[in-house]
Amino acid sequence: MAANGMFGVPTGGDPIQPPDPNRYFPLTEADLVSVNLDARGLYYDFWIIGDGAREFPEDSWQEHQALQVCNEIMDCFIAGEGSRSCIQDCRKIAKKYLGDKVDSEDVYKTETDAIVNAIGNCHIDTCWLWPWAETKRKIARSWSNQCDLLDRYPEHRFVASQAQQYKWLEQLYPYAFDRVKSHVKKGNFQPIGGSWVEHDTNMPSGESLVRQFLYGQRYFESRFGERCRTFWLPDTFGYSTQLPQICRLAGMNRFFTQKLSWNNINNFPHTTFNWVSLDGSQVICHMAPCETYTADAHFGDVKRSVTQHKSMDQDTTSLLPFGKGDGGGGPTFEQLEKLRRCRGLSDTVGLLPPAKIPESVDAFFDRLEHRAATGDTQLVTWYGELYLELHRGCYTTQANNKKNNRKAEILLHDIEYLATLATIQGDQGYKYPKEDIDFMWENVLLCQFHDCLPGSAIEMCYRDSDEAYAKVFSTGKKLLKNALGALGFDDGATGLKVASDVVVQTLGWKRGEDISRSIQTQSRPAVTIKQTGDDVYVLQNEQLKVEVSSGVITSLYDLKAKREVLPKGGKANQLVVFDDKPLYWQAWDVEVYHLNSRKELEASSPSKITEQSAHRVAITTSYKISEKSSVKTTVSLSASYDSSKPSLVETEAEVDWHETMKFLK
Repeated sequence: MAANGMFGVPTGGDPIQPPDPNRYFPLTEADLVSVNLDARGLYYDFWIIGDGAREFPEDSWQEHQALQVCNEIMDCFIAGEGSRSCIQDCRKIAKKYLGDKVDSEDVYKTETDAIVNAIGNCHIDTCWLWPWAETKRKIARSWSNQCDLLDRYPEHRFVASQAQQYKWLEQLYPYAFDRVKSHVKKGNFQPIGGSWVEHDTNMPSGESLVRQFLYGQRYFESRFGERCRTFWLPDTFGYSTQLPQICRLAGMNRFFTQKLSWNNINNFPHTTFNWVSLDGSQVICHMAPCETYTADAHFGDVKRSVTQHKSMDQDTTSLLPFGKGDGGGGPTFEQLEKLRRCRGLSDTVGLLPPAKIPESVDAFFDRLEHRAATGDTQLVTWYGELYLELHRGCYTTQANNKKNNRKAEILLHDIEYLATLATIQGDQGYKYPKEDIDFMWENVLLCQFHDCLPGSAIEMCYRDSDEAYAKVFSTGKKLLKNALGALGFDDGATGLKVASDVVVQTLGWKRGEDISRSIQTQSRPAVTIKQTGDDVYVLQNEQLKVEVSSGVITSLYDLKAKREVLPKGGKANQLVVFDDKPLYWQAWDVEVYHLNSRKELEASSPSKITEQSAHRVAITTSYKISEKSSVKTTVSLSASYDSSKPSLVETEAEVDWHETMKFLK
């Protein structure tokens, strides 16, 4: 049994601190109660009318009447001492203001066209302040509750994304999954999003972004008979410019989010617009003007869906995604009751925008699409990235997790390439390992969730992802060995052996670089290094002449083009330390004012030549950051044997880091 708060049981009073795993609470009492439905109804009547008294303009008759009705209700309740009959009388007073249909879905059956489309959703972070094990329980609890509400409230519609979460429910709670499937068939429980998880879009490779949709859409189609039409990603830290193209290729031409409302400085200027990627692909995008994906469905949320709408000159409608979220839960009966009363108030006294629960998010976008296609409206166009001015510190958090992601992406590419070759050209007994590759991809895609890969989750989440990556690498090593074996290579202890050493090229472009071998040579060195001053060295091959002063590259001269590459007075490989003291979340944010604290590191000892052969030279420099932290950098230059290809200067850094609230760049 779970008796946690929305975000678990955090320590120290901060709701986003990690929980204490040894903190337990005994359940000492549980009661069965009989609900007085009239009293409950009056509670929500009074709530919404009270909101009207507080939020309607002070000079409006609606505000004065709301105050008067609230006073009448309170006077009646006090005079009747809260009896059952007086509660019924109070409700009659309330219905003069709200209308007499607020106790059923009939409140939405009016001639007035709604402009606020309230859709239930349950944002469950696949990991954040809790591990995957708790997420699996959150899914079962939240979605089972929604199935119950769908049975009790005929107008209710609920959307849920993330194929991974559906798969967990299918595996662990088959009865609950069957219940979900029955409501999907009825059309009131609606899969949405099309991706494996609600993923980060900035750090995964292009192939990973494609696989998110490939695996997500394949799952939805296999379980529910159709693919998603709307990409749903309300909580990711910015949106890559490639997404419209990938969405269209995945069969989705509309996109919903709201995250850019979190911008630190600039207010994003549009609510409904066309979003165009680099190749010209476009999707219709809508950003909820209520500026949340966890709205409480009260008076203020409905009001803000119009007052904060930035595209009213093009289309007046908006989506209002409501329901408890992040930690799961979803819509509550309280929220559905409040929505009914908001609609009743709108139809009876006006001024509040009319709200409804639409048939689906797709239906909302279908209408927008139809208006745009028929020329009834012309939506503005946004080209390129949807950049979030927040959580930019996530690019430097949980580095090992990011390293594992990239290693896994490269490993999967190589396995698929070699396994395909082995299937076509290799041993006839070899079988393409589809199930194992699917297992690997599903784990990598899971770890690209928008709080996992960026580094914004708690430590126990990374214990989960470390275990997942360990399984990926273990499986991948086996698959790589099998594929190479089928191609005739023997995976020996010292490398790949056939008649002689063999290098397997898996990249999609030509690759050329030096490989170290022990051979005797009398020829003139193809690359040189010499000291020309106090801790100043020059590294040179046929294409480049590089001057390194105390570890810093102060000149990079292109011998072929006869020009200096660095700007006058410029430097490369200069290590710099900055303060890292953001306004809010230390692991997630970096503020622009950190640039004012720039401090260049100086070498703590003279540089040393660490490699000097006929084909490669290198120089290493040590730096002291503090009494606890230090850095070693190595600048190296290899011989240039092909004049048609540009030469490279390589730099490496070995960092012993024990600092807090500091950047090293």
